[in-house]
Parts: sequence; structure tokens; C-alpha cells
Amino acid sequence: MWAKIGAFILRQRIPLGIFMLLVSGFMAWESQYVRMSYKFGGILPEDDSTYVEYQKFINQFSEDGNVLAIGYRDEKIWELQNFNRWRKLVQDLKSLTVDVDGVPQHMVDSVFSTGNCYNLEKDTLEQKFKFAQIIDHDPDNQQQLDSIRDKLYSLPFYKGLLYQDSTNAGLMMVFVNAKLFNSENRGDAIDRMIAMTDQFTADTGIKTYVSGMPFIRSVMSVKVKKELKFFTILSALICMVLLFTFFRSVKVTLVVMSVVVFAVVIAMGTIALFDYPITMLMGLIPPLMIVTTVPNCIYLVTKYHQEYKRYGNKTRALTRVVQKAGAAAFMINATTAVGFATFIFTSSDLLKHFGVIASLNCMLAFFLSLLVFPIVYSFLPPPTDKHLGHLDSPWLEKVLDGLVRLVMYKRKIVYLVTILCSVIGLYGISLMHTTGNIVDDIPDSDRVITDLKWFETNFNGVMPFEILVDGQKKGQITKEKNLQKIEELQTLLSAYELKVGDTLIKPFSRSLSIVDAGKYIKQAYYDGDPEFYSLMARDEQSFIAPYLKKDSYQSNGVEKTFLDSTKSMTRITTQIADIGTLEMDRMMSEIKPQIDSIFDPAKYKVTLTGTSVVFLEGTNYLVGDLFSSLLFGVLIISIMMAFMFWSARMVFISFIPNIIPQILTAGIMGFMNIPLKPSTILVFSIALGITVDNTIHYLAKYRQELKFHDWKIRDSALLAIRETGASMVYTSLILLFGFGCFAASEFEGTRALGILTAVTLLVAMFTNLLVLPALLLSFQRSVTTKSFKEPFFQMTDEEDDLHYGDWEIKKIEMSAENQNQ
Repeated sequence: MWAKIGAFILRQRIPLGIFMLLVSGFMAWESQYVRMSYKFGGILPEDDSTYVEYQKFINQFSEDGNVLAIGYRDEKIWELQNFNRWRKLVQDLKSLTVDVDGVPQHMVDSVFSTGNCYNLEKDTLEQKFKFAQIIDHDPDNQQQLDSIRDKLYSLPFYKGLLYQDSTNAGLMMVFVNAKLFNSENRGDAIDRMIAMTDQFTADTGIKTYVSGMPFIRSVMSVKVKKELKFFTILSALICMVLLFTFFRSVKVTLVVMSVVVFAVVIAMGTIALFDYPITMLMGLIPPLMIVTTVPNCIYLVTKYHQEYKRYGNKTRALTRVVQKAGAAAFMINATTAVGFATFIFTSSDLLKHFGVIASLNCMLAFFLSLLVFPIVYSFLPPPTDKHLGHLDSPWLEKVLDGLVRLVMYKRKIVYLVTILCSVIGLYGISLMHTTGNIVDDIPDSDRVITDLKWFETNFNGVMPFEILVDGQKKGQITKEKNLQKIEELQTLLSAYELKVGDTLIKPFSRSLSIVDAGKYIKQAYYDGDPEFYSLMARDEQSFIAPYLKKDSYQSNGVEKTFLDSTKSMTRITTQIADIGTLEMDRMMSEIKPQIDSIFDPAKYKVTLTGTSVVFLEGTNYLVGDLFSSLLFGVLIISIMMAFMFWSARMVFISFIPNIIPQILTAGIMGFMNIPLKPSTILVFSIALGITVDNTIHYLAKYRQELKFHDWKIRDSALLAIRETGASMVYTSLILLFGFGCFAASEFEGTRALGILTAVTLLVAMFTNLLVLPALLLSFQRSVTTKSFKEPFFQMTDEEDDLHYGDWEIKKIEMSAENQNQ
């Protein structure tokens, strides 16, 4: 079949070439519509209870991650000129617009700050409360400003929320338009906000700090977009340098890179056609396609040069490349695709999208290579002796000779080192731990981290955390006893301490609830006296109630902010430090029983939700899901290899050199304190699909040599090393440097993914060239069964006239001592 396919490609090379150019042109056009992801999450499935509860919260009370926080800690803010400049920053931010279909729209819904906040006042004439700005114009002198400060500090409602009087720290809350911010219409709005803030610092000398989910998400999106371009170019350059180093041929380098360009263009086009957004994970697709397409081409180039050297006929060599390598290359790419496709069977959209695109394009890259390579080379002159020189590379010969020597005479040492590494790896696995932070992958020196730490130090945190209390009866939640319970819960949050590492911290910021609104109302009724900032007594409710019937706080949305329409459900909103999933899990398990002691679960339904909780559950869910997908991948690859080799024993033997690298990598993670999290656990699924390629490549050649050498297992195993060793070494080095380039990423998770995958692939190269042949020789009679000799799926054209009469095992002179071993 593959011989016919090769002949067809060469006969129809012009129509097929035109077809590929048209497809690539179409995909290039579609790729302009690729969109970035601007939303947080995407990990939990939509039917997950945590996700369902979070969506209910959003539908009832609006999104919780739309506040940009701008902080300061400087007494100079209360100097007249600086304070007025702070108020100007408020106006600048409120006037910020973005263009939507040619129509300017305001990006900021509202701004809440020490320079722009309201007081609740009692109108005795109309018997209602009304909101009035503490100051509606810039103060004219320092005396006015001091009066404003005294007024603000007399309102306990704002203490811990907008200011900390003990540290002179204060902040501004910028509520962005969630709909605009979560779309591509946001443009550079966050950058402009940061520029305005930095200009305030330049004008006043007051250092400002910025945090909140809008800022974090914006920075992440910009970094992902920048790294998408950077690593695509970097990985392409690395592959070009290595290709030229290996083959010493500009022609080979250009041909291979042309296939790579096609592969990347088609990959970006498929992302656009599926309408998947570019996330941190999806941003790996272009460089991933480069480092997986190049090995395909190396395999084909090496086989082409071998066949041309053998027959001296270009057309015959090209036909035989497809004929002899087509099936093997197909299965190699299929196993790699399976490694990626396992993500499709998770419940996370984030992983599903990545799995679909990566697995699909892995197979498309195979067909692309199989078409482009013979078509382009059919128009090029045949290779010269210089181009074929890499087949007899002295350094590669020495490497392969050393491997053969180890397999022949040092198998005990090979096994001993393998067992020792496995034991060390297993011990390292026992040291592994699972964790994750919302800003986990950003370097500690980045402004996102430094400013976040400032907010955690001065205001305890900015990550949204919500508590919903459902009284399950209409009007239940506003009863006096329930308001007292809410106050008790808020006291619990403010006093709660959590040990993070060796430090005891208070993870919750100042919380807000309907209770705080009620206290503020009571204080306003008593003409703003701070002594009356407390819960209303039952008798007080009766004479304050008339002011609430016509109350303007309803029209300003205060009641809607904290209560549902039936007054059976309320929210307690706070922020939390980015403490990590382990500590978050522990914290949740500690406070939930305490909350239940306040609100009887038989009468109340209390839900902990918010972005922080969703992230925690998403991380835990994802780690478990990825383990399941890894096991599923092992099962599928085992079935595929069973079809290829039709021998259960051979499948078992073949997995040993591929599991050992995984164990060693996991051990390294344990020893190096690299946590198991979504970004690092991807290593195992990706690496498994790629490392199995070398095993398939080697075993296919091994079986071919068995037939030619009359089932002489020793000769066949060693000759297979020599025949496949060159392409295995070349492809492994390409993959090593290709994934290794991710070490330059700004994201810690991407760095770990690249380095750990590179280590896994390097170890797998040695296990497939040493451990696998050693096992075949040690258990030759038990694994090379009749079923292995007659497979269900034929990997190569084994009945073809191979003409390997000129091949023989080199006689390696060894000392008597080594021979005895």
C-alpha cells in the first residue's frame, strides 16, 4: 500500500503541491482571526458543583473579579496638591473609553477611593437617607483637606476597606466594565490605566501599587501573546541551527523548515477554525508543532539518504522512503497524537481545546511531511557525497559503538544503573506535593507579584472570596438573629489566622455584608456619630424603618449588592491572600465547621465561592483529571503497540524504557521541590506520547533485521541500534533543545514544562538505545514469540529486497575481564 502511495505522490506532485499551497493560504488567512483569551478559569466543567454555585452567584450578584485596586502608603497623600492630583486620577480613570464598532464606550463603571467616596446622610424633612459625596470639589486649602480626612476617618464603614489609619495606607477601587473587559474590545485599556497611575507617581512622588484580577489577567494575556511569537521564532531558529549542524546542508535545512512553516500556519488556522481562544496552554501549540514536525522530517531525510546511498537512484529512493517509512512514521505520529488526545477525555475545556488542536495537528504534520518531502526533493538534484556524509559521522559512529559495547558486554551495569535511578526516582516521588497559586507561574520579581504582596501585607489580599448564606425562607435573612449570626461570621473571618510555611497570617481582608450597611444606616440616623456604628436594636428598627421605605440606598443598588429580591439570601464579600491550593484547602476545611456552628446546616445553606475557590477546585480537579488521562493514554498506546507487535510480552518490555524516564522526572520534581500542578503534570502525557516513538522505531527495525538475519536475536538487536541510532539521536537532540528553549519563559510553569520534558526525552533516548536492546538480549527467547514474528499490523515492507549483505556487527576487542561480564 505504501509503495502505491509513494508512487502516487510522485506522479501527482504538481496537483498535490498546488493543493497544499491553497490549503496553507486558506489557513494563513483564517489565522488572522485567532483570538486571545481574556477570561479567567476554563478548568472546571460546567456541571461541576463548584462551577454551578459560582455561576449562580454571578447571576445573582454580578461578577466578582472586576475590581482593579490601586494602593499607596504615604502620609504625603494628605498634602493639598497631592490629594487634588489623586482626585484627578479618579476623573481620568472614569473618563477612559474604548472603541466598540466605532462608538466610544466607558471602560470604567465606577471608582471608589479616599478621594471619591460617599457619606450616608439623614434628611429629616423628607424622612429618608441620601448619599452625598464627602467632598464634591477639590479642597481649596489644607484646612479643608484636614477636615475631609477627619470626616472620612470618622466613618468605620471605610476603615480597612479604603484606608488603614495606623499605616497611612489607602487604596482606590476601580470597577471595570466586565463585559468590555472580557472581550477583545478592551484593547490596551489596562495599559492606559497603569500609565495614568504611573504618571500620578511621577507627579507626586507617591509610590503606587496595582493589583486585582483585571490587572493580573491583562498581564497574563500580554505575556502569553508575547511568548507565542517569541518561542515560535526561537524554536524555529534552534531547529535550523541543529539541522544544519547535523546534515551540513542548506538544502535540507530549508526543505525541513518549509514543512515547519506549513505546519505552524495550518496549526494557527485550525485554532481559528475551531474558534478556540489562545490561552497559556494553547500558546504552546506553534513551538510544539515545530519540535514535533522536525523529527518527522529528520526521519524521512535520513531514510532518503540511506536509500539513495544504497541504490544511487533518486526516484527509487523517494518511493522507498514512503514505502518503508510510511507506516512506521504514521504509527509514531499516531502515538504522539494519542499522548495529546488524552486531554480530550478530561472535563476541562482548557485541556480539551489543547488536546483537539495538538493531536489533530500532529497527524496533519505527518501527512504534510509525507507530501512535501518527496514533492520538493523530486525537483531538487540528488544528494552529493557531502550531503550523505552525516551517515558516517565519526562522532555518531563513536556514540553508537559505545552503545553497542554497553549492550553487548555491560548489561549488568546498565541494569544496575537503571534500577538505582528508578529507586531514587521512586523516593523522589514520595517527596512530591500538589499546589498552585493564581499567580503561580509569574516570576517573583514581576510587578504582578511585588504589588500583590504589598496588598497582602497592607490589606490582607485582593483575590475575591464570597460566602453566600441562604436562609431558605422569604425574608429570613434580615431577621435580627440572622444579622447577629452574619456579624459573628464576619468577626470569625477577621480573627482567623492561618499558618503558611513558618508564618502566621490573617488571610482575609475586611469583609462587607448587609450588616455593615445596616450599621452605616444607624450611624447616619444618629447624625454620623461613630459611637452608633453597630447593629440596630429591635426598638431602633421601628423608628428608623420609615427612612428605609423611601430610602435612596435602594436606588443606588446597595440592597441589591447584598440581598436577593426575596431577602432569603445574602452575600458576605471579602478578599483573600493568594495562599496556594494546599493552604486554601486547609483553610476551607478549618473554617467550614466553624461556619456550620454559627449557621446550622439543617436550616441554612452556606456556600463558599468566588474566584479563589473556583481556582482551588479547578487545580485539584485538573491534577486528578490529568492522572486519569495519563493512565488512559498508557492504555491506548499499549493497545496500539499490541496491534503493531502482536505480543503482550513485547508490549510489556517496550514500556519499561518509557516508564523509567517518567519515574526519574517525577523524582527530580520531588527532590527539586517542583510542585505537581496543571502546568507540570502535562509533562508526563506529552513526553509519553513522544518517547514511545523511539521504541516503535527501534522495534520495527529490530523485527525487520530478525527476518533478514534468520532470527538471530543478538545480531538483529545490535544492528537495529546502528540503523535507527542516527535518527533517534538527531530527533532526541532536536526535541531536547526545542523543549529546552521554554526555559526562557517568564512563566514558571512553562519553564518547568520545557525543562522537565527535555530531561524526560533525553533519558528516554538512552533507555531506548540501552535498556530496550539489553532486555531483548536478556529475555530473547521469551519475548520474541511467533506472534511478534507475524504481527497484525505490518510496520515496514519486510519482504522487500533489503540488500543488507554488507552489514555486519563490528568486532569490538574487549579485555578478558569485560568479555566475562
